Parts: sequence; structure tokens; C-alpha cells
Amino acid sequence: MKRLLKHGKFFAVAVLFVGLMLMAFWPEPAAVDLVRAEKGTLTVTIDEEGETRVRERFVVSAPVAGRVQRIDLEPGDSVVRGQTVVASFSPADPAPLDARSRAEAEAAVKAAEAAIGRVRAERDRAAAVERLARSELGRTRALVEKQVAARQTLESAESQASAAGEALRAADFAVASAEHELAVARARLLSGSGDAGAARAPIALRAPIDGVVLKRLRESEAIVLPGEPLLELGDPRRLEIVVDFLSTDAVRIHAGDPVHIERWGGEGALRGRVRRIEPSGFLKVSALGVEEQRVNVIIDFEDAFEAWKRLGDGYRVEVRVVVWHAESVLKVPTSSLFRRGESWAVFAAENGRARLRLVEVGQLNGTDAQVLAGLSEGEVIIIHPSDTLQDGGRIKAR
Repeated sequence: MKRLLKHGKFFAVAVLFVGLMLMAFWPEPAAVDLVRAEKGTLTVTIDEEGETRVRERFVVSAPVAGRVQRIDLEPGDSVVRGQTVVASFSPADPAPLDARSRAEAEAAVKAAEAAIGRVRAERDRAAAVERLARSELGRTRALVEKQVAARQTLESAESQASAAGEALRAADFAVASAEHELAVARARLLSGSGDAGAARAPIALRAPIDGVVLKRLRESEAIVLPGEPLLELGDPRRLEIVVDFLSTDAVRIHAGDPVHIERWGGEGALRGRVRRIEPSGFLKVSALGVEEQRVNVIIDFEDAFEAWKRLGDGYRVEVRVVVWHAESVLKVPTSSLFRRGESWAVFAAENGRARLRLVEVGQLNGTDAQVLAGLSEGEVIIIHPSDTLQDGGRIKAR
């Protein structure tokens, strides 16, 4: 009997020892961060840096060889079309023109006159389209107020009216450019007329557009050759943004996509819209020396000029082009996703255990992912799962 008690005590001590060892080395539940799969708004954007630029630039150049007087205008000075003298120019003594040169000069004048007729006709056509678009916008707005037409129809009419207005302003600019080209062609013909007195008379180069001086390309008095640029003019109210995206990103962008313009130097974000994706790409070497195929995307401001009037030509901005947006979609943080074979997977938390779930993922952005299948709304999932976490492993909330 004493022998049995002795062996029993030994056995009990051994069991206790084994139990203590198991408790000491038994794995603790993994501490994890938990979040619920919920429905909400998901927006997918493509982000990139860009810069502003004046939509239409106008370079005032020397019409013929001669001496340009000192240019007092400075960048930022305002100019008025047909009134502000941007440069005073004294042509050099004319050289006699042979029959061929004179014929070419006269043909250039006729071509410039024909070009003016063409662009004026285009301007008249653009004005008619703009009037029609404004009229259609007024009718559509009245129908929407009476709840006869849909709100989407009004937005389409507003977009068409805005585009027609932009086309009209571009046509006005084309007319001003053609008139300047005609003046240059006539000046070249004058330089060979043989009338030395007329040739030496100073020529006042006046502003071809309303706007400001963007760049002063020559300041001091000097002898210049025909066509040498003197000033660059533009209208700061007609700014656009040009952004070069990777070609693989550019194919996901469409004309009309909304844009958020951020980190431009002012308060809050500005609104923009994609106007055009250029059809031709170009090669660009990144800062890391990687060759990349890039595509320019042109973006217009949607906010009023007063909101971004402090921006100028060549200013840096950051843009976020919205390529996908949806309301009430089931989403989870992207930090909860990991690859399992060819599929996406998450760990769901069930009764203190981690359960592996294969999920079908739709759209993704930097923080959230759309879940199409594999999870239900309200299920608790693990974010930032460790590499050691296994299916069925014990877990506890951090």
C-alpha cells in the first residue's frame, strides 16, 4: 500500500510538472487588429503631378530685319488688343526684291488674307453654335424646373454650352493670330517696295490679344532678324493643366472624368475635368533612370476664376483623376488582403479563431477594396495579418 501511494505521488508530481510545462510553452493567442466589412462609398483615383499652362500663347516677333527699341513691358503687365504698343520697331534699309521674291511676298499676303476669311467664317460658325447651345440650355433648364426633363439632361446641356463657349473663344484667338500674320506678310512686302523712307518709318507692334505679358524674350535695343521672338503673351484666365501619366494609367482615363486638384498652394481642393487625352505618347526617363512611356492628359478648371486666380503659367499642382466611383459597395481595408495562390484572401475572426476566406475583389484604391464575393456585411476580419497566422489559429483583439 505504501508502495502504491509512493508511486501515486510520483505520478501526480509528474502530471503536475507536465501540465506546468505545457502551460509555459503553450502558444499564446495572436494579438490582432479587427475591423468589420461594411458598405460605403468607394472612389478609385489615379494620382500624378502636373503643371498649369496658358491655353493659347501668342509670340510677338519681328516682322522684318531691323532695330527693335528697348521693351519696357515686364512679365505680368496687362495688354489690350489693338491698343497697347508692345514693341517699337525700325526696319532696316530695304533690299530690292527680284521678280520671284516679290511674287512670293504678294502670294503670302493673299494667302494671309484668305486665311483671315477662313478663320472669320469659322468664328461665325462657332458663334452660331454657341448661341444655339445657350438657347438649348435655357430651354432644358426650364424643363428641369418643371420636372419634365431629367437632371442629367441639364448637365449635358451645360457641358455642351461650356464647350461651345470655349470653341468661340478659341476662334476669336485664331482670328487675332491670322490678322497678325497678315500684318507681317504686308510688312515683308513693304520692305522690298523700294520706298526707303517708308521702310525706315518706325513700326508700332500692338498687342494682338487681351491678356498679360508671359515672357519678355528680348529687353534691350538690338538689331534683330525677321521672325525673331520678342514677347510672349497670353490670357491668365484661360489656364489648363497638363499632366503626363504612364500610358498604362492613361488608358483608364476618359474625357469628362472629374478631377480633384490638390496641393496647389491655396486652401482646399479645386475641381477640374478631363478635356482631352492626347493620342500620342512619348518616352520619358524617370529620376531613377527608368524609361517610361508617358501620355499627356489635359484638364480644365471647373471652379470660377476667383477660386484659382493666384495660379499662373507653369505652376505645379497635384491631381487625382476619378476613374471609378460607386455608392454602397461592400469594402474592406486593402491591408487585410493577401494572396493565396491565384486568389485574394482574408482572415475572418470567428469564436476566437482565424478562419481563412477566399474573396473575389473588384476595384481597389490605396486604402479600400471592393469585395464582390466571399464575405458578408458586418463580418469581422483581421487587418495586417502576420505571416505566422494560420487558418484556425487562436487570436485575441489587440
